[in-house]
Amino acid sequence: MVRELGLLRRARWFYALVFAVLCLAVAGACVGFALLGDSWWQLLIAGVFGVACTQFAFLAHEASHRQIFASGPANDRVGRLLGTLLVGISYSWWMGKHTRHHGNPNRVGKDPDIAPGVVSFRAEDAAAQRGFLAMMNRRQGYAFFPLLTLEGVNLHVSSIRFLFGRGKITGRWTEIGLIAAHLALIIVPAFVFLSPGVAAAFCGVQLAVFGVYMGASFAPNHKGMPVVGANEKLDFFTKQVRTSRNIRGRFWASALMGGLNYQIEHHLFPSMPRPYLARARAIVREYCESRDIPYTETSLPRSYAIVIGYLNQVGLAARDPFECPMLAMRR
Repeated sequence: MVRELGLLRRARWFYALVFAVLCLAVAGACVGFALLGDSWWQLLIAGVFGVACTQFAFLAHEASHRQIFASGPANDRVGRLLGTLLVGISYSWWMGKHTRHHGNPNRVGKDPDIAPGVVSFRAEDAAAQRGFLAMMNRRQGYAFFPLLTLEGVNLHVSSIRFLFGRGKITGRWTEIGLIAAHLALIIVPAFVFLSPGVAAAFCGVQLAVFGVYMGASFAPNHKGMPVVGANEKLDFFTKQVRTSRNIRGRFWASALMGGLNYQIEHHLFPSMPRPYLARARAIVREYCESRDIPYTETSLPRSYAIVIGYLNQVGLAARDPFECPMLAMRR
């Protein structure tokens, strides 16, 4: 039905329009940067650049899914320019990580997005933490969004570490050069035209806004949804729908989240362009209702509350290693 309705056809006109609007926004921010001079008001311009970087990241994400052009190499070229030059993330690193996520969303041991780290997404992982991380995990839900202020730095560092790793990487030096150019485009003007304190704050705000916006757009999609065991057997439709969550809002949510608000449809039809996801939603939702398959959809604020509550629950479920096992059993 989706194919017959033409919902898998390319939408180059849409992406050209979005790209043009973003370029105009960046041009306006550059003019504002020049007019404001050495002023703390420059932090507002830094916030605009952080938002623009995230919006360019959405376009790079869509190019990686072959949503813009019919040609795979053309999508890769555009995705690498958008994601690596304009956002500062290694396209090769992102492709490997994101492909594994789409193949096995929320599956233990296969989805890198729920791998143990600073934040734990399973009680078993939280229980294995020690020291400061163990203490933080107890209330990690409340710390999740403040930690996102560092996500921009994490994405840059992870990309650079990947590119300087030993594995075989297509376009390694091209991406290293593009990331260096991206960092130079932000850091050099800031420290040339602004005083050191304002320049440092400018770069910090740009990274913080970028990190929070990116994390806040991706977090509602799977966090707090069922986690699939490493050995569980699920068909494609079931594992994609049951582990994904949609966000209500239609046009405004799609513009704000780069189409990620239609997470269920995106996982079922990864190459479907953003403008057609809303129509696909009606088809998928009716299909699920007719077969009594859970279809999860909620508001954006409610999704954040679910994520915070879930992460806190995971942290608190991890038994204190100094607690008496007998007392724990009797509670």
